[in-house]
Amino acid sequence: KNGLVFLGNLDVTEAIRNESIGVLASQIAVYPEVRDALLALQRGFRRSPGLVADGRDMASRIFTNALLKVFLTASVEARAERRYKQLIAKGISARMNVLLQDLQERDARDIQRATAPLKQVEGAYLLDTSKLSVDQAVEQVLSWYQVASRK
Repeated sequence: KNGLVFLGNLDVTEAIRNESIGVLASQIAVYPEVRDALLALQRGFRRSPGLVADGRDMASRIFTNALLKVFLTASVEARAERRYKQLIAKGISARMNVLLQDLQERDARDIQRATAPLKQVEGAYLLDTSKLSVDQAVEQVLSWYQVASRK
């Protein structure tokens, strides 16, 4: 709601974007039982007129019949720099080399996991945002959506 994420009545927007939460999510995602338990819950978030879902396996596992699938990527260096700037802007101490290593480890874990490894699914558009602004990325996704919604 209004760009915020709620768990019940609790605003968890900042908490779920915490670096340690991302690392934990990647570590927990290797367990098929956890992934299976969350599947129905995650799919239950889809409501008319639609949903924009952000996550490492939204198109490959959760919303496999989505009207538009985008495999969003960026170089690990670009992602580490963005994360560094976000943390510093919030007054949170951060070290670029630690962020870079954490992202590299998370990518390796997610790509190599036995259950639903991270990959671009067939039919998904590839959008490398390494050198794009947020506005440019949004513009491209909206353009693809316009095409997909006319089919």
